[in-house]
Amino acid sequence: MNPRVRELQETVCALHAELVRYDLVAWTAGNVSGRVPGEDLFVIKPSGVSYDDLTPEAIVVCDLDGNLVEGDYAPSSDTAAHAYVYRAMPHVGGVVHTHSTYASAWAARGEAIPCVLTAMADEFGGEIPVGPFALIGGDDIGKGVVATLEGHRSPAVLMQNHGVFTIGASAKAAVKAAVMCEDVARTVHVSRQLGTPLPIAQADIDSLYDRYQNVYGQRSPR
Repeated sequence: MNPRVRELQETVCALHAELVRYDLVAWTAGNVSGRVPGEDLFVIKPSGVSYDDLTPEAIVVCDLDGNLVEGDYAPSSDTAAHAYVYRAMPHVGGVVHTHSTYASAWAARGEAIPCVLTAMADEFGGEIPVGPFALIGGDDIGKGVVATLEGHRSPAVLMQNHGVFTIGASAKAAVKAAVMCEDVARTVHVSRQLGTPLPIAQADIDSLYDRYQNVYGQRSPR
């Protein structure tokens, strides 16, 4: 087996536990995928397999058309959507899909989450947008994700009447975006119960986003 594939299977398997830990999924719903570096392949959760039963060996390998290349299970029902994102967005290294409660509630309303928190400006660079309604199974969801996020700083999109899709430079980055999406969806919802949230000026959003993306955290020594 390609060692890069095996390493990614282990990483993606472990990242599914983060979806459970942060209460982003129920039963067998939701999935994480990761692009294999240097290959036209990605790995993804198999369809309908319990999170408790996931092992690195259970994570299946697909090509960028969504065809099963390696594995004993059928790929996720969202595989075609993930594949479309990878084909259309070469910079994306990971994709996550959840039905997390608060973010999905915004999706059910077809309403973007407004940027009223500094944490949103940091991670999403503005509002979290809404993508179009699309049926599960084909690549229509992927098309909606790409059309909504192209030219947008947000790594998350609320697919109308469905749930959350997030992208990242890696599978871990996409999981982080999914965790943060649910966190701010919950906080902004609570804020609206108390009154009208106060907007953040666009110039301040831009400044916060630049600082978080380019200054915050540790940097490798030159």
